[in-house]
Amino acid sequence: MIDNNQLLRFTTAGSVDDGKSTLIGRLLYDSKSIFEDQLESIENTSKQKGHEGVDLALFTDGLRDEREQGITIDVAYRYFTTPKRKFIIADTPGHIQYTRNMVTGASTANAAIILVDARHGVIEQTRRHAFIASLLQIPHIIVCINKMDLVDFKEEAYQNVIAQFEAFSAKLLVKDVHFIPISALMGDNVVNRSENMDWYQGAPLLHTLETMHISSDINKVDARFPVQTVLRPQREGFIDYRGYAGRVASGVFRPGDEVTVLPSGFTSKIASIDTYGGALEEAFAPMSVSITLEDDIDISRGDMLVRSNNKPEVTQDVEVMLCWLNSSPAKDRAKYTIRHTSNDQKAIVKEIIYKIDINTLERLEDDKTMSMNDICKVKLRTTKPLCVDAYRDNRITGSIILVDDATNETVAAGMIV
Repeated sequence: MIDNNQLLRFTTAGSVDDGKSTLIGRLLYDSKSIFEDQLESIENTSKQKGHEGVDLALFTDGLRDEREQGITIDVAYRYFTTPKRKFIIADTPGHIQYTRNMVTGASTANAAIILVDARHGVIEQTRRHAFIASLLQIPHIIVCINKMDLVDFKEEAYQNVIAQFEAFSAKLLVKDVHFIPISALMGDNVVNRSENMDWYQGAPLLHTLETMHISSDINKVDARFPVQTVLRPQREGFIDYRGYAGRVASGVFRPGDEVTVLPSGFTSKIASIDTYGGALEEAFAPMSVSITLEDDIDISRGDMLVRSNNKPEVTQDVEVMLCWLNSSPAKDRAKYTIRHTSNDQKAIVKEIIYKIDINTLERLEDDKTMSMNDICKVKLRTTKPLCVDAYRDNRITGSIILVDDATNETVAAGMIV
């Protein structure tokens, strides 16, 4: 049974002109998620451009530059809902110079839709997108073989793409892959089943998204609670109340559980778990709660409550797969602010171990520079210990960002290995 309030975030990726924006336009159009005035505006623009019918790509290419060039530049977020589920789409650009935008859009996604042109098959950009999706540990990947109308809806073209993709993805950590033959322009297998491809027995795209099992994507084993702030109301009925507020990153907490406070190492038991609506018997990710302990311990923002028998690694030296987001390259041994959950510390890039050529997946061990859109494995050294898990085990306690102190710009995003 699918919870109708469950939110699924998915990202779309494909090379230029694979029909990504058209596919999202088709999803929104066929699922009746577009307002009438929006539809009217798009119909007028389509007429001005001399298109027959509605140009579905214009629903998502919101920036004027994108409409004029017919490409996607920024990450466009779109929200739509069906009776079965709510969705947030991150429409990310396909060009290589926008790798950083794809990393940003994909970092919180439950699923990635990778578009492949049925005529061209798996190309360099497809490999790059699949690699980034696996690097960001997106649990579900849907490969949509688009433009089937241009290959006369032949099963052979579909099977060729599957063979090419599987030969490549064997090297990647990809758990759950679906292949769907579609025509975004004609609407085949997007919301409704295709009448032109009776050889395809699977579900159309929207049905796949609506029924995808995502509850098990959250780590329910490793209990992690980064403290965001300490609540001391100091008013009648709560004079001695001292609660630690934050969002459960993973796992489950219950009153009576023995917890350890990191990095100090003090232990206590949970006295209560409180919310605005009253006390709870248990809290799990991604709930925001206030936890009180039986003992008075010095706890502040940036500390983490964990189960005493299941602790993250507490370390000042972290190895990270880093995607450089800033236009100016990384400076050797420069100091940055590292943000990890609610904890801000200073850090330096101690060593660049290797850079990855994201088209061939080769490790470039001699190239020690880090410029915009580069993905490198690096060693960071922090001023104070961080409580970290590997990103593959926990997407929240395993991710960091680096901020330039001078400009306050986010210069890099990283996954702890």
